[in-house]
Amino acid sequence: MDILFSDPLWWQWMAFGFILVVAEIIVPSFVVIWFGIAAIAVSVIDWMFDTTFKTELFLWIFLSSFFVYLWFKKFKPKTLTKSGQADEDMNTKGVITQEVEPFGRGRAKFEVPILGSSDWVVTSDEKLETGTHIVSIEALGNMIKVKKTK
Repeated sequence: MDILFSDPLWWQWMAFGFILVVAEIIVPSFVVIWFGIAAIAVSVIDWMFDTTFKTELFLWIFLSSFFVYLWFKKFKPKTLTKSGQADEDMNTKGVITQEVEPFGRGRAKFEVPILGSSDWVVTSDEKLETGTHIVSIEALGNMIKVKKTK
């Protein structure tokens, strides 16, 4: 029983690493896996060089931090969508359904939903009659600024 709580052997680091890698399935954060891979790397280093526990612990902390850094700064896929952002669907075409006075408010229906809705309160710098074809320019809080298409 003393062997389990003394200097960890290489196979204990390996088991710890595999437990962490499997834990990634339960906790899908894609962070735990890097701690597991670092533990597996420490087990290989311990097997090859028979290092002390302090060295192994330092290596595990260093490698875990390094792998997490690499994942978040270098390899993590970039978010390609602007979903949920205020400029998500700008330049979307639509039609005025309620007349808009200059700098006033009206209503418009868009071909493609903007921020989850196709019917919006709109504003414009110019007068827009009902049935005028428009394009969205920017989101202004709870309304969309539009301009007439040419």
